[in-house]
Amino acid sequence: MSTAAYTALKYLEGECFQVDDILVVEEALKITINNTPFTVTMCTPGSENELVRGLLLSENVYSDIVIDPITTIQETNTSGFVTSINVTIPIDKIGKGFEIARSIISVSSCGICGKSELDTLPENADKLMDNVTLDPGSVTRMFEQMSAAQNTFRQSGGSHAAAAFTMEEELLTIQEDIGRHNAVDKVIGSLLLQRQLSRAKVLVVSGRISYEIVNKCFAAGIPFLAAVSAPSSLAVDLAERLGITLMAFCREDKFTTYSGVERLRKVQ
Repeated sequence: MSTAAYTALKYLEGECFQVDDILVVEEALKITINNTPFTVTMCTPGSENELVRGLLLSENVYSDIVIDPITTIQETNTSGFVTSINVTIPIDKIGKGFEIARSIISVSSCGICGKSELDTLPENADKLMDNVTLDPGSVTRMFEQMSAAQNTFRQSGGSHAAAAFTMEEELLTIQEDIGRHNAVDKVIGSLLLQRQLSRAKVLVVSGRISYEIVNKCFAAGIPFLAAVSAPSSLAVDLAERLGITLMAFCREDKFTTYSGVERLRKVQ
């Protein structure tokens, strides 16, 4: 269950009254690799396998897109939420990201918190050279599809969403979580588990675009990244370096493109 009911006191126009409210659930998920602690991430319960699978790829811990690692649930709490997962990976398949371990809790608002190093990308990372072009009008339609499927957000108003699409605007997967980065990891993990990653060309997110979101988009090989809110300066610089078309402020049939503008089809 991704939401929970709470009783609260609401103030409105000079009066106070009791209300029943719905909030998005936030819980700690401990992830170990070969029984060695890796990270504790704050997330919304559900799609834990997808979250872990996507996290391992986007953090350069396990980059094989064909063979899935073995995940084992180790602990659940009294509410039935998964609180601990162990991932079994052959030693020779563990990437550099495992060495750059998260030393403290990764909070839901910032997936980069706790890393001992900032940049997990190789310095000579090749640009994404995908030469597909995107109809600007399709961006609005993709956001409309994602919005229509944001059930947790409609109930609570407190969750983020991410969704992956083909160039033909086919929705491949949508995931929601209290954390922006968790929603993206769940999308990537879902694509991997469904063997659909190669079809994903556009990643749409409900919040702002940070450095880490661009990093994850690149790790998944997705050339288009679009968000409702603003990008950071570092996100734009990184997207330019990695060959990602970054679109932000995607609202009301308009958006601003900050990098990779050559992939947008010209509007006559």
